[in-house]
Amino acid sequence: MRKQRALGISLGVCLLLLGASVYAQMVRPTHSGTVWELSFIHVKPGMDSAYDKYLASDWKKEQEALKAAGMILSYKVIATESHSPNDWDLMLMVEYKDLTSLEANEDKADAMLEKMFGGDEKVMQGYKERSEIREVLGTRLAREIILAPKM
Repeated sequence: MRKQRALGISLGVCLLLLGASVYAQMVRPTHSGTVWELSFIHVKPGMDSAYDKYLASDWKKEQEALKAAGMILSYKVIATESHSPNDWDLMLMVEYKDLTSLEANEDKADAMLEKMFGGDEKVMQGYKERSEIREVLGTRLAREIILAPKM
């Protein structure tokens, strides 16, 4: 009787360990991709061409410099129609390898942009000027989900 009980317990433990190892080796159908910083912009009425001019000049110059320095992977501008007077109509997207690289490069990026565009006062003046033509409704971080098992 004792041998049968010990054998039963041993068999149960073996099955649990086997199940745990199979679970650990399970292939998940998705994996994490890059990280995106999304900025939702409402361009004020009649100011589309003024903001487009800023995006095509200073904003693009800034993104290209960050990309050349390896701090970002890519960037995009997505336009849509707004559904209310307070809705966003532009989404600025900046792609980073991962959260670690985004955080690790913050000081380097600030220093590089300060060198490109001038000191804090000049940067603040730029923010003030842009607030006349657009409103930033919010910024979010998002992670891309790759719909394939991680290899």
